[in-house]
Amino acid sequence: MEIAIIAHDGKKTEMVQFLMDFRAVIMAKDIKLIATGTTGKHIEKAGLTVEKYLSGPYGGDAQIAGRVAEGKTDMVLFFRDPLGMHPHEPDIAMLMRLCDVHDVPLATNPATAALLMKAI
Repeated sequence: MEIAIIAHDGKKTEMVQFLMDFRAVIMAKDIKLIATGTTGKHIEKAGLTVEKYLSGPYGGDAQIAGRVAEGKTDMVLFFRDPLGMHPHEPDIAMLMRLCDVHDVPLATNPATAALLMKAI
């Protein structure tokens, strides 16, 4: 199973803590983590293995959207900052739309992400 991990700047610490809380599930189920560049660096520092793509504003969201469209990514955890302005909002909207089109589970907050992780 491949899970894409994305977090806006104000949510990166929360995402890392979330992943550490579910580390046992990630390891037991042999889940492959992929992430946008900066989020991936934070995940690596926490000791998890992750395949990094470009930073979100530089095309990382679009790269992950491509993997969703190709059927390679099984789930997306995207901790968004709903109060911030993001110059790459079109890429974010595309990623979310493609998750809907391809019926890929998408969590945009920790509560939903926890439900998805518990269901694995």
